[in-house]
Amino acid sequence: MRVLVIEDDSDTAAYIAKGLRESGQVVELVRDGRDGLVRATQDQFDLVIVDRMLPGLDGLSLVKAARAAGLASPVLMLTAMGAIEDRVAGLEGGADDYLVKPFSFAELNARLNALARRPPIREEETTLQVADLAMDRLKRTVKRGDHVVELQPREFRLLEELMLNAGRVVTRTMLLERVWDFHFDPGTNIVETHISRLRAKIGGDGAPLIHTIRGAGYVIRAT
Repeated sequence: MRVLVIEDDSDTAAYIAKGLRESGQVVELVRDGRDGLVRATQDQFDLVIVDRMLPGLDGLSLVKAARAAGLASPVLMLTAMGAIEDRVAGLEGGADDYLVKPFSFAELNARLNALARRPPIREEETTLQVADLAMDRLKRTVKRGDHVVELQPREFRLLEELMLNAGRVVTRTMLLERVWDFHFDPGTNIVETHISRLRAKIGGDGAPLIHTIRGAGYVIRAT
Protein backbone atom coordinates (compact mmCIF):
# COMPACT_ATOMS: atom_id res chain seq x y z
CA MET A 1 0.00 0.00 0.00
CA ARG A 2 1.00 3.61 -0.55
CA VAL A 3 0.67 5.66 2.62
CA LEU A 4 0.94 9.45 2.87
CA VAL A 5 2.07 10.63 6.32
CA ILE A 6 1.55 14.34 7.06
CA GLU A 7 3.33 14.95 10.38
CA ASP A 8 5.59 17.83 11.37
CA ASP A 9 7.20 16.19 14.41
CA SER A 10 10.35 14.53 13.06
CA ASP A 11 10.52 11.83 15.76
CA THR A 12 6.87 10.81 15.32
CA ALA A 13 7.16 10.87 11.52
CA ALA A 14 10.31 8.71 11.59
CA TYR A 15 8.67 6.27 14.05
CA ILE A 16 5.62 5.82 11.83
CA ALA A 17 7.60 5.60 8.59
CA LYS A 18 10.03 3.02 10.00
CA GLY A 19 7.23 0.76 11.21
CA LEU A 20 5.23 1.01 8.00
CA ARG A 21 8.24 0.38 5.78
CA GLU A 22 9.19 -2.65 7.85
CA SER A 23 5.63 -3.88 7.24
CA GLY A 24 6.17 -3.57 3.49
CA GLN A 25 4.35 -0.30 2.87
CA VAL A 26 5.51 2.51 0.58
CA VAL A 27 5.61 5.70 2.65
CA GLU A 28 5.80 9.37 1.66
CA LEU A 29 6.44 11.95 4.39
CA VAL A 30 5.22 15.56 4.31
CA ARG A 31 5.78 17.98 7.20
CA ASP A 32 3.61 20.96 6.23
CA GLY A 33 -0.18 21.17 6.02
CA ARG A 34 -0.33 23.05 2.72
CA ASP A 35 2.15 20.69 1.07
CA GLY A 36 0.18 17.78 2.50
CA LEU A 37 -3.04 19.02 0.94
CA VAL A 38 -1.34 19.25 -2.45
CA ARG A 39 0.06 15.73 -2.23
CA ALA A 40 -3.19 14.22 -0.91
CA THR A 41 -5.22 15.65 -3.77
CA GLN A 42 -2.82 15.34 -6.69
CA ASP A 43 -1.81 11.69 -6.29
CA GLN A 44 -3.44 8.40 -5.33
CA PHE A 45 -2.70 6.97 -1.87
CA ASP A 46 -4.28 3.94 -0.24
CA LEU A 47 -4.20 5.58 3.20
CA VAL A 48 -3.50 9.06 4.56
CA ILE A 49 -2.26 9.80 8.09
CA VAL A 50 -2.70 13.43 9.19
CA ASP A 51 -1.54 15.15 12.36
CA ARG A 52 -4.13 17.52 13.86
CA MET A 53 -1.62 20.33 14.55
CA LEU A 54 0.43 21.23 11.48
CA PRO A 55 2.25 24.35 10.26
CA GLY A 56 0.84 26.12 7.22
CA LEU A 57 -2.59 24.47 7.45
CA ASP A 58 -4.00 22.57 10.43
CA GLY A 59 -4.95 18.93 9.97
CA LEU A 60 -8.69 19.47 10.36
CA SER A 61 -8.78 22.15 7.67
CA LEU A 62 -6.56 19.99 5.48
CA VAL A 63 -8.92 17.02 5.64
CA LYS A 64 -12.00 19.17 5.01
CA ALA A 65 -10.36 20.75 1.96
CA ALA A 66 -9.11 17.40 0.66
CA ARG A 67 -12.57 15.82 0.96
CA ALA A 68 -14.13 18.79 -0.80
CA ALA A 69 -11.57 18.30 -3.58
CA GLY A 70 -12.62 14.66 -3.98
CA LEU A 71 -10.20 12.72 -1.75
CA ALA A 72 -11.72 9.26 -1.26
CA SER A 73 -8.80 7.56 0.53
CA PRO A 74 -9.30 6.58 4.20
CA VAL A 75 -7.85 9.17 6.59
CA LEU A 76 -6.49 8.50 10.07
CA MET A 77 -6.04 11.63 12.18
CA LEU A 78 -3.39 11.84 14.91
CA THR A 79 -3.79 14.25 17.81
CA ALA A 80 -2.66 15.06 21.32
CA MET A 81 -6.23 16.18 22.08
CA GLY A 82 -8.32 13.28 23.31
CA ALA A 83 -11.56 14.94 24.43
CA ILE A 84 -14.80 13.63 22.94
CA GLU A 85 -15.56 16.97 21.29
CA ASP A 86 -12.16 16.90 19.56
CA ARG A 87 -12.82 13.41 18.22
CA VAL A 88 -16.26 14.48 17.01
CA ALA A 89 -14.76 17.53 15.25
CA GLY A 90 -12.16 15.37 13.52
CA LEU A 91 -14.63 12.76 12.36
CA GLU A 92 -17.15 15.35 11.25
CA GLY A 93 -14.38 17.05 9.30
CA GLY A 94 -13.88 13.98 7.14
CA ALA A 95 -11.45 11.72 9.03
CA ASP A 96 -12.30 8.00 9.12
CA ASP A 97 -10.55 7.24 12.40
CA TYR A 98 -8.85 9.10 15.23
CA LEU A 99 -5.78 8.07 17.27
CA VAL A 100 -4.61 9.95 20.36
CA LYS A 101 -0.89 10.46 21.04
CA PRO A 102 1.12 8.81 22.47
CA PHE A 103 0.27 5.55 20.71
CA SER A 104 1.90 2.20 20.02
CA PHE A 105 2.75 1.27 16.46
CA ALA A 106 0.79 -1.96 16.93
CA GLU A 107 -2.41 0.02 17.52
CA LEU A 108 -1.67 2.37 14.63
CA ASN A 109 -1.06 -0.55 12.30
CA ALA A 110 -4.22 -2.34 13.44
CA ARG A 111 -6.33 0.76 12.76
CA LEU A 112 -4.76 1.24 9.32
CA ASN A 113 -5.39 -2.40 8.45
CA ALA A 114 -9.03 -2.02 9.50
CA LEU A 115 -9.41 1.04 7.25
CA ALA A 116 -7.71 -0.77 4.37
CA ARG A 117 -10.13 -3.71 4.69
CA ARG A 118 -13.15 -1.53 4.02
CA PRO A 119 -14.60 -2.71 0.71
CA PRO A 120 -14.08 -0.43 -2.27
CA ILE A 121 -17.07 1.04 -4.06
CA ARG A 122 -18.26 -1.43 -6.66
CA GLU A 123 -18.89 -0.09 -10.14
CA GLU A 124 -22.59 -0.84 -10.00
CA GLU A 125 -22.91 1.14 -6.76
CA THR A 126 -21.28 4.38 -7.87
CA THR A 127 -24.69 6.03 -8.26
CA LEU A 128 -27.45 5.76 -5.66
CA GLN A 129 -31.03 6.86 -6.34
CA VAL A 130 -34.11 7.33 -4.14
CA ALA A 131 -37.04 8.98 -5.92
CA ASP A 132 -35.55 12.13 -7.49
CA LEU A 133 -32.57 12.20 -5.10
CA ALA A 134 -29.35 11.05 -6.79
CA MET A 135 -25.86 10.56 -5.34
CA ASP A 136 -22.65 10.07 -7.31
CA ARG A 137 -20.30 8.36 -4.84
CA LEU A 138 -17.18 8.81 -6.95
CA LYS A 139 -17.69 12.50 -7.75
CA ARG A 140 -19.20 12.97 -4.26
CA THR A 141 -22.11 14.99 -5.59
CA VAL A 142 -25.80 14.98 -4.66
CA LYS A 143 -28.76 16.31 -6.65
CA ARG A 144 -32.47 16.53 -5.86
CA GLY A 145 -34.08 16.76 -9.24
CA ASP A 146 -32.14 19.50 -11.04
CA HIS A 147 -30.97 21.12 -7.79
CA VAL A 148 -27.39 20.50 -6.61
CA VAL A 149 -27.27 19.78 -2.86
CA GLU A 150 -24.14 21.01 -1.08
CA LEU A 151 -23.20 18.69 1.79
CA GLN A 152 -20.42 18.64 4.35
CA PRO A 153 -18.30 15.43 4.39
CA ARG A 154 -20.09 13.91 7.38
CA GLU A 155 -23.51 14.83 5.98
CA PHE A 156 -22.54 13.13 2.71
CA ARG A 157 -21.45 9.99 4.57
CA LEU A 158 -24.69 9.93 6.59
CA LEU A 159 -26.85 10.28 3.48
CA GLU A 160 -24.75 7.64 1.74
CA GLU A 161 -25.40 5.17 4.56
CA LEU A 162 -29.13 5.84 4.45
CA MET A 163 -29.27 5.49 0.66
CA LEU A 164 -27.25 2.25 0.71
CA ASN A 165 -30.01 0.92 2.98
CA ALA A 166 -32.93 2.57 1.19
CA GLY A 167 -36.24 1.18 2.41
CA ARG A 168 -34.63 -0.37 5.50
CA VAL A 169 -34.51 1.08 9.02
CA VAL A 170 -31.04 2.16 10.15
CA THR A 171 -30.66 2.55 13.91
CA ARG A 172 -28.90 5.38 15.72
CA THR A 173 -26.26 2.92 16.96
CA MET A 174 -25.59 1.71 13.43
CA LEU A 175 -25.15 5.29 12.23
CA LEU A 176 -22.77 6.14 15.10
CA GLU A 177 -20.63 3.12 14.22
CA ARG A 178 -20.69 3.40 10.42
CA VAL A 179 -20.63 7.18 9.96
CA TRP A 180 -18.65 8.38 12.99
CA ASP A 181 -16.82 5.14 13.88
CA PHE A 182 -18.11 5.49 17.45
CA HIS A 183 -18.43 2.17 19.24
CA PHE A 184 -19.92 3.96 22.24
CA ASP A 185 -22.64 6.55 22.80
CA PRO A 186 -20.98 10.01 22.92
CA GLY A 187 -23.92 11.33 24.89
CA THR A 188 -24.74 14.02 22.34
CA ASN A 189 -27.50 14.55 19.77
CA ILE A 190 -24.99 14.39 16.92
CA VAL A 191 -27.11 11.98 14.84
CA GLU A 192 -30.34 13.89 15.34
CA THR A 193 -28.65 17.20 14.47
CA HIS A 194 -27.20 15.84 11.22
CA ILE A 195 -30.50 14.19 10.25
CA SER A 196 -32.23 17.54 10.74
CA ARG A 197 -29.65 19.30 8.55
CA LEU A 198 -29.98 16.65 5.84
CA ARG A 199 -33.75 16.98 5.78
CA ALA A 200 -33.45 20.73 5.37
CA LYS A 201 -30.85 20.48 2.59
CA ILE A 202 -32.51 17.78 0.50
CA GLY A 203 -36.05 18.95 1.15
CA GLY A 204 -36.41 21.47 -1.64
CA ASP A 205 -39.91 21.42 -3.09
CA GLY A 206 -40.08 17.64 -3.11
CA ALA A 207 -41.75 15.25 -0.69
CA PRO A 208 -39.83 14.31 2.50
CA LEU A 209 -37.55 11.32 1.96
CA ILE A 210 -35.93 10.76 5.39
CA HIS A 211 -38.43 9.37 7.89
CA THR A 212 -38.07 8.82 11.64
CA ILE A 213 -39.31 5.44 12.85
CA ARG A 214 -40.10 6.09 16.49
CA GLY A 215 -38.13 3.83 18.81
CA ALA A 216 -36.26 2.24 15.91
CA GLY A 217 -34.23 4.68 13.82
CA TYR A 218 -34.38 6.27 10.37
CA VAL A 219 -35.27 5.19 6.87
CA ILE A 220 -34.98 6.90 3.51
CA ARG A 221 -37.70 6.07 1.00
CA ALA A 222 -40.02 7.66 -1.49
CA THR A 223 -43.29 8.73 0.11
